[in-house]
Parts: sequence; structure tokens; C-alpha cells
Amino acid sequence: MRVAIYARVSKADDSQDPQNQLMRMIAYANERGWDISGRYVDRASGADTNRPELKRMLSDARGRRFSLVLTTKIDRIARSSLDLKQIIAELEGRGIKFECTDQPFSTNTPTGKLLFGILGEIAEFERSLIIERTKAGLQRAKAQGKRLGRPRVAVDRARILELRAQGLGYRKIADELGVSHQTILNRLKNEGVNGESETS
Repeated sequence: MRVAIYARVSKADDSQDPQNQLMRMIAYANERGWDISGRYVDRASGADTNRPELKRMLSDARGRRFSLVLTTKIDRIARSSLDLKQIIAELEGRGIKFECTDQPFSTNTPTGKLLFGILGEIAEFERSLIIERTKAGLQRAKAQGKRLGRPRVAVDRARILELRAQGLGYRKIADELGVSHQTILNRLKNEGVNGESETS
């Protein structure tokens, strides 16, 4: 069996060494007669969404360069059960199994598949909590009078009219002022000026 091994340490400096994780995984694979076809090591916090080696591993998974991903513990590869479910679902969708050396978690066994099903339920629960927290945060901000959404872009009406008088179309004026064409039209509309739609 061709396997990919994934290790992660939380800090980018040399204060943490992934070698212990790598040695355990290599020994684990050798005991089972597996061939290691890829090694991936990230030096980043588990909460960091920008983990280049994880992305590279998932990219290689799409090319089916291995049939199983091996890591030491679940928290090395995922930051939450929702995150783990998404990663495993992507691997499973390509026929690639997932296994841990230090925890009894493997999608290569019936028990592991059962745990994956339970994990899916936990992930859905997590997703619901995130949605509820987001809604509560938006309602609290609204109650406190905070403006939601993107900040309003300040556009000088006099400058718009000056450029218009020079014969520039609204799209060219938008380019000149570094805003969107629609922002120009909305600004004029709010001022009671007819900013008719045009292609110039």
C-alpha cells in the first residue's frame, strides 16, 4: 500500500521538531509493509487555514499518488471535527483511507467507519453552533447601532460632475476615481442627479 505521512508542529521556528512524529509514522508504515510515497510537514498552528503542505497533500490526493494518509493524531491534520470531516470526505471521495498511529481512528476498518459517521453528526452540530453564534453576533452589533456590511465608499460628487463635463463616460469616471461604475451611479442617484446607464 502506498501511503502519505503528514506531520505538523505549531511553530514555524526550530523550537518544535516534527521528527518524532515522522519517526513514529515511518516505523508504523514499515511494520505493515507499506510504501511511503509522500512526506508532508507543516510548521503552523492548527487554526491556521494556510497550511501549504496540507494543501499539497490534498492536491496529490487528487492525482491518487497514494491510497492512505497517515498521521499521528487527529489534531495534527484538523482544527475541528468539521474540518476533519471535510478532509476525510475529500480523501474518501477519491478512494483514499485515513489512519492515525497514536489513536484508534482509521477509515480502513468497520469501527473507524462507524466513528466517521459519528464524526459527521458532531460536525453538523458544530456547523449549527457556528451559524447560531454568527447570527447572535450580527444581532448584537445591530442592536448596538453598528453599521453592518462593507463600508460606504466616499466619492466626491463635484469631481464626478467635473469629469462628466469634460466628456468622460461614467465607466471612465469610475476608473479615474478607483471605484465601481455602480458606485458612481448610486452616488449621483442619492444626490438626485440622473446617472443614466451607459457603456462609455
